[in-house]
Amino acid sequence: MASGQLTSEALVHSYLDRIEELDRQGPALHAIIALNPDAVDEARALDQERRERGPRGPLHGIPVLIKDNIETQDRVPTTAGSFALANNFAERDAPVVAALRAAGAVILGKTNLSEWANFRSNHSISGWSAVGGLARNPYVLDRTACGSSSGSAAAVAADLAPAAVGTETDGSVTCPASMNGIVGLKPTVGLISQRGIVPVAHSQDTAGPMGRSVADVALLLTAMVDKTALAGKAPVVDYVKALDANALQGKRIGVLRFEPGKYPELDVVYNNALNQLRAAGATLIEVKSPDLVPIETAELKVLLTEFKVDLDRYLAGANPAVKVRSLAQLIAYDRASLYELELFGQDVFLQAEGTSGLDDPSYRSALVQAKRLAGSDGIDRLLREQRLDLLVAPTTTPAWRVDMVFGDPNADASATLPAVAGYPHLTVPMGAVQGLPVGLSFIGPAWSEALLLACGYAFSLHSPGIGPPKFVPSLEGVEFGTH
Repeated sequence: MASGQLTSEALVHSYLDRIEELDRQGPALHAIIALNPDAVDEARALDQERRERGPRGPLHGIPVLIKDNIETQDRVPTTAGSFALANNFAERDAPVVAALRAAGAVILGKTNLSEWANFRSNHSISGWSAVGGLARNPYVLDRTACGSSSGSAAAVAADLAPAAVGTETDGSVTCPASMNGIVGLKPTVGLISQRGIVPVAHSQDTAGPMGRSVADVALLLTAMVDKTALAGKAPVVDYVKALDANALQGKRIGVLRFEPGKYPELDVVYNNALNQLRAAGATLIEVKSPDLVPIETAELKVLLTEFKVDLDRYLAGANPAVKVRSLAQLIAYDRASLYELELFGQDVFLQAEGTSGLDDPSYRSALVQAKRLAGSDGIDRLLREQRLDLLVAPTTTPAWRVDMVFGDPNADASATLPAVAGYPHLTVPMGAVQGLPVGLSFIGPAWSEALLLACGYAFSLHSPGIGPPKFVPSLEGVEFGTH
């Protein structure tokens, strides 16, 4: 575009054609819930601005997809995947979207997600929403795209857009990024504004950038940061300038592992990644993860309590055309719906509705305990005691086969510690198991995004990569044969 060989308008048209070919037709990924009908006009205006005044920056004219629980001021509603919000047209952009527009990005459309950011049932199916259907993993179509930012990850992996924005409460950026073979960052809570995002829990929620390279994610994050909220907390950083091919040289890195022998093929890929870190100059120290059981117990109390309070507040202020104005009304709506409960229930909604608010002593105690166990007594303690710069771990397992009867399995993941602590968590592709991507997690203390991105970037230069998806129908069964 800088040389004049390509325009943003032409780029947007090419992505719209690819979305039609792969998302609507072909393998029918269902990664996109809705396209912005004004995207071409917005791109054309940005092309004219480039000609007349020059680019705003490196995102000028670049199409970006937004998870459909983040408000955009356009002709596309923000549904969180539920028909209860089918008329939820925002009167303003969420600050994170406004920041991207100010940087020159074109909002191409909204991505599918696990409905209500996967906080409706313990028997949910990641990537499924009543509005968008089931988002598919472009590497193997009958395998999960994980969630809840399923469509954002699948779309980036399938090259339906250069980059996307997801959200995470616990694993919702990093799991889909890992399983779809892309880069995803869950930032420190507070680095990006939570306003204008359908909430789960304010103590853990954050938007996060997703792309095919660490450099793209760094570029997106630089534009997304809530610079006003950062005052006095952390410096404003150009994360692209922080990338360093030699960042791993001299770093002391703590190595976390899943249960030994539980995933032998994943262990091979992980050990290869550890060798690449050593080759890049890092010193690796094996460390033991804190006990997650009390952390998860406290976390659940926090999430259930905050969900009711935060969602009630959000729904009360939604577009007047939205008839559901509280969690209690949403539960009633789902019970009367033909679509919402057709695959799984709303047991988590019911648990949340039974909570007693932010003044409940048991909630307050659980919040303090969760933050302490995951933060000061968890990640911070490991870093301090072993004099470490950061931690690494397998992000999660390879993608499981979608099960429309029993829902998702309880797969191992490395998201909970940084999610509950509110600390940053970056995942970068480290290889594949039988064609299924797996990611390497970089975890650090609060506000360490620049360090994690730099180390992830240096690792990516040593990693062989996994190649683009080939939309394989299945790894199993005589129906599809071998590949």
